[in-house]
Amino acid sequence: QVQLVESGGGLVQAGGSLRLSCAASGRTFSGYNIAWFRQAPGTEREFVAAISRSGGGTYYADSVKGRFTISRDNAKNTMYLQMNSLKPEDTAVYYCAAGTGGFLGIAGSYNYWGQGTQVTVSS
Repeated sequence: QVQLVESGGGLVQAGGSLRLSCAASGRTFSGYNIAWFRQAPGTEREFVAAISRSGGGTYYADSVKGRFTISRDNAKNTMYLQMNSLKPEDTAVYYCAAGTGGFLGIAGSYNYWGQGTQVTVSS
């Protein structure tokens, strides 16, 4: 079992930045691929970014590429999502996830999920 707890969400103006964190406890964090997903009201959960177990491979949704950066610190059992140049359409609940599935961009590849943190970007 892996327990995930997100933090760092909040209200920010368009063009601003936020850094989300996700602290993991339980089984060895380094053995999992990790990712961030988000869900806005009335929409399905969508992939944002993922990073492989070793940290050597990162993947981003086209909508956030060049603005968001995913990273992990296996020694601290923590993952991050640095979000820059935020837009109102980035408003959503952001979830971190950990898993061993082969397709990093789909929710089904992740076994463990955090409770989510709200990000609101005002125009």
